[in-house]
Amino acid sequence: MAESRLVGPVRIVGVGLLGTSVGLGLRDRKIETILADASPTNLRIAIDYGAGRAAKPGDLPQLIVVCVPPDVTAEIVARELEAYPGAIVTDVASVKLAPLAELRERGADISRYIGSHPLAGREKGGPLSGRADLFIGRPWVVAAHDAISYQQAGAIDDLILDLGAILVEMTPEEHDLGVALVSHVPQVISTLMARRLTGAAHSSLNLAGQGLRDVTRVAASDPDLWVQILGANAGPVRDVLLAYRDDLDRFIDALEDPDAPGAQRQVAEELAGGNVGVARLPGKHGQDRRFSSMIVMVNDQPGQIARLLNDIGELGVNLEDLRLEHSPGAQIGLAEISVLPGAVTRLTEELAARGWRIAG
Repeated sequence: MAESRLVGPVRIVGVGLLGTSVGLGLRDRKIETILADASPTNLRIAIDYGAGRAAKPGDLPQLIVVCVPPDVTAEIVARELEAYPGAIVTDVASVKLAPLAELRERGADISRYIGSHPLAGREKGGPLSGRADLFIGRPWVVAAHDAISYQQAGAIDDLILDLGAILVEMTPEEHDLGVALVSHVPQVISTLMARRLTGAAHSSLNLAGQGLRDVTRVAASDPDLWVQILGANAGPVRDVLLAYRDDLDRFIDALEDPDAPGAQRQVAEELAGGNVGVARLPGKHGQDRRFSSMIVMVNDQPGQIARLLNDIGELGVNLEDLRLEHSPGAQIGLAEISVLPGAVTRLTEELAARGWRIAG
């Protein structure tokens, strides 16, 4: 393991999923971590898991990472800035403009504060969900402002790099607009789609495939947290939703009379626009490389997925992505594997020769 950039100690305020994961990741790099949390139970769990030690009088942290809900982020950051005048402070809230504005209103010393946001998480929260590798390869935004120098903010860059994340520099405005589009609005849309399922007949739900599960996956997220996030970033989220409503209206109008002149063309253009949007998403490792998919039928028995992956490896094909879907009412699964387009034909033939059933 390379030498750590941070010196430490690092004080972590709030030991939920993100705070505990920061502590575990830093402890893996032998950096002293200090934990604080309003919940004695959460604090004890995080300590027992090895994320750090409890705070004590006389602590002199190099860096403070505030990992608390958005509605109290500015309050806690201000308190930490005052309590530890020699430390740099960051937070990991998913909005960046609101905390900075509140800190300015409070008259806090923002020359020692810069907001940041790791785009990493899990559906489950709390210290029990913490993982030392949670941030590896994930974007971590640093939302710079004019009141802090690059040299002072260096400790935050060191934190991000030590945890294996990818440092992304943005202004607070750019950040909040970006997460509205790629995170906050998808949460709203996923939630609204999932709400359509509450009164649906069981016979309809039994038809659900991986597409519906993909769309509704994040609808299982914590409502209390998302009320805070959406409230703090209401303007950008509303703007995207208004444009989304216009998109829906065009679809609805076209489907009102599918045989009307131009109706099918309108639907086709909307669908094609979705293809263009998906194509703009970065591929594996952020590369602009597109992959082809094939579906392999897998018996629902122990060791079958391992055997499939082993066969793919023996054939010298690099597996770019893997998704599993269970077939309703049958003891089989569908493994959708993504590979480079040039490998599809050979892989299909070779897997079939080894006894695998290829769907489609």
